[in-house]
Amino acid sequence: MPDDKQKVYVIRHGETEWSVSGQHTGMTDIPLTDNGRKSVKLLQPILAKQSFALVLTSPLQRAKETCQLSGLGEQAETSPDLVEWNYGEYEGMTSSQIHENDPGWTVFVNGSPGGENPEEVGLRADRIIARVRAVKGDVALFAHGHILRVLGARWLDLPAMAGRHFLLDTSTLNILGYYRGTPAIQTWNAPLF
Repeated sequence: MPDDKQKVYVIRHGETEWSVSGQHTGMTDIPLTDNGRKSVKLLQPILAKQSFALVLTSPLQRAKETCQLSGLGEQAETSPDLVEWNYGEYEGMTSSQIHENDPGWTVFVNGSPGGENPEEVGLRADRIIARVRAVKGDVALFAHGHILRVLGARWLDLPAMAGRHFLLDTSTLNILGYYRGTPAIQTWNAPLF
């Protein structure tokens, strides 16, 4: 039985040059922009009021930097399961560029050639969820848009492809929890400013 009082703070990293341009940023390890750094610092007073039994971050610098600037960097462990979707051949491309050759493509349905499919990303999300649910107390997760959208779907026992229904901007705070023992979303895509 899950801890009904547990809250999972899910934070998408701050803005990067590729998030502004709409390029798919999976394994490319790029930093936050100055605007991204400024916005994620707004997390400090919010997260300082909380106590976390576990803090996990993607190993990619944009997530690690977001975690550090939010004030939880010293407490964080890196988890390869929180890395962004591997876009394979579509890494660095915008959706418009991809649709020129693959008009009906969506990562949540089709996956990426040379990269991951939705089920593989869903398995990573399931491992994170199992780790979170084994912890007594609140948890903070710092990661990326598509993996976190899949995590939100899997939290609710929906298929990984249902992540397409959970929009997620950069520099947002999301809170997962429970309603009478049932996994629920308390807050989603809440801007910091």
